[in-house]
Amino acid sequence: MVVQGDVFFTRSRKVPEGSKSVSKSARGYVIARGEATGHAHVVEEDIELYEKDGILYLYTSKQVQVRHEEHLPVTLSAGIWKARIVREFDPFVEETRIVKD
Repeated sequence: MVVQGDVFFTRSRKVPEGSKSVSKSARGYVIARGEATGHAHVVEEDIELYEKDGILYLYTSKQVQVRHEEHLPVTLSAGIWKARIVREFDPFVEETRIVKD
């Protein structure tokens, strides 16, 4: 597992069938956007990025870096990675919510 702020990456055996390709933006491949600042977790190198049911799948044939304005870069090795947002459980209101970085 690799973590950068509120995004965590885990290995995946495959990209699920029916996944949709995500295009590269002017910034690169955006994995997650900040809620308030406009900052983003981005891969600038060429990769293949797919989405299914709100989960992103990143395929790379070589080592790449995920960059973010407020965090140190993290390195993902070649392979398929699942990218998700960290969730937290609040026992006082018995609610699970997305962590806001």
